[in-house]
Amino acid sequence: MTAKGYWIGHISVHDDAGYAEYVAAASPIYAAHGGAPIVRGGQFTSVEGDSRPRNVVIEFPTYQAALECYNSPEYTAARRIRQRAAEGDMLVIEGYDPQPRA
Repeated sequence: MTAKGYWIGHISVHDDAGYAEYVAAASPIYAAHGGAPIVRGGQFTSVEGDSRPRNVVIEFPTYQAALECYNSPEYTAARRIRQRAAEGDMLVIEGYDPQPRA
């Protein structure tokens, strides 16, 4: 089994209309790479460290698919929309694969 890949974003939106434009632009791009949101905003409790008002997790079939989507020309254009509308911390991370590695 191959480990899944994830985008994890912690976002502070300062332009709601601009961020909505980003979501509309980005959603079909990550879907085309097999990505699907599993966390998109929602209630949270910060129990340690710093936090931002919005948290997002997008799941991809593999870590490589997550990286390819993030670095794609299409997402690069969408990312510019987000960066005008919000500040944030983003990472691409490999999920846990319980299979032993050779």
